Amino acid sequence: MKIVVGLGNPGQEYSATRHNVGFMVIDELARRWGVSNWKNRKEALIVEHRKEEPVLLVKPQTYMNLSGVAVGELARWYKVTPEDVIVIFDDMDLPTGRLRLRMKGGSGGHRGIESLLTHLANDSFPRVRIGIGRPPTGWQVVDYVLSRFTVEEQPLLVEAIDKAAEAVESIITQGMNKAMNLHNK
Repeated sequence: MKIVVGLGNPGQEYSATRHNVGFMVIDELARRWGVSNWKNRKEALIVEHRKEEPVLLVKPQTYMNLSGVAVGELARWYKVTPEDVIVIFDDMDLPTGRLRLRMKGGSGGHRGIESLLTHLANDSFPRVRIGIGRPPTGWQVVDYVLSRFTVEEQPLLVEAIDKAAEAVESIITQGMNKAMNLHNK
């Protein structure tokens, strides 16, 4: 089994913000795979897709900074190793819409990833990082990540969500190394 986690914040007020691109990709995967029977389990919304290998789509409901609480519980419940937990999240160090796949590493200051590192007790989980760009001069980071994408950024966002969903499908079907070769351009 694979667990695919999109990081974000629950609630309508956060739904279209930069910090919620992980949730947006999970929603796109659910749409592509035709799954919609979401359940609330272990402080997360989950839905299972069964094909060759079961895949659990996850949207933690613990808010970004505590994402690891829900993900750690689910990984233990389903007896999944960190290597089988694919995490999708926003990254200010990449330009808006840019994608980067990575197998392991630190948090880069991302508090959702810090929480995952704590609760999975391992840094070897595949990551799909989606660029949201840096805050404009004078903006606080928290205000920026909780802001909505501009009209000019919308096409980049739509393309990034599509590419990230394709990248996750590549990781599941072809493995992380092949997916990195295909999608880290």
